[in-house]
Amino acid sequence: MVILGIIPARYASTRFPGKPLADIAGKPMVQRVFEQASKALEHVVVATDDQRIYDAVQAFGGKVVMTSDRHPSGTDRCAEAVLKFEQDYHQTVDVVINIQGDEPFIAEKQINLLANLFNDSNVQIATLVKPVDDEQTLFNPNKPKVVVDKNGRALLFSRQTIPHIRGSEPQEWLHKHPFLQHIGMYGYRKDILLEITKLGKSSLESAESLEQLRWLENGYQIQTAVTTDEGLSVDTPEDLEQILKLFKNK
Repeated sequence: MVILGIIPARYASTRFPGKPLADIAGKPMVQRVFEQASKALEHVVVATDDQRIYDAVQAFGGKVVMTSDRHPSGTDRCAEAVLKFEQDYHQTVDVVINIQGDEPFIAEKQINLLANLFNDSNVQIATLVKPVDDEQTLFNPNKPKVVVDKNGRALLFSRQTIPHIRGSEPQEWLHKHPFLQHIGMYGYRKDILLEITKLGKSSLESAESLEQLRWLENGYQIQTAVTTDEGLSVDTPEDLEQILKLFKNK
């Protein structure tokens, strides 16, 4: 089974233009992500729509493909990238891992955890979840929650706190039920990835602005695995300052 890690990397960003090229101790962030991903996977490629990022990846010896600048999501970019990777590098791919391009310290064990789910031939799509242990995360709409069935398959994702604990005050909820936070790294079988990018936007997706709800509404299964780690992402220049402080302490 050939697993390809794809790192979508866009130059344009409202909050942090040029983010993939931000310097982290002498290396662009995209290189840091590429090197971390390469510890877990034999095949890794950067998918970008910008010549500056393309050139930077080639400069450090990484694999890279140029994709359209009109993709509405990283998932769509991955679908184009896997086909270009197969064509450019003459390698057939079975599974794609979509690796966030703004997590320079992404953990090797998280990527392996996700990849290993595909040892089960029934798994179509996979993602990670993390137990919630604090109220700030529990009620933060920017940290989506997920409920799963007894086999770990996702039933529903929401920006709301799910499930709702009836008859208890919110400050008591963490003691009443185990809650799960979604960690947004995905894996897909290649054929499933190509299918889901052809689906129209769904009503639940529109309501919550969560792309994975489109897949659930169309009958696809999402297998989850539990991690205790949550990667540090860079969304703003201020986030980068914090990352640099941590890097110095590593």
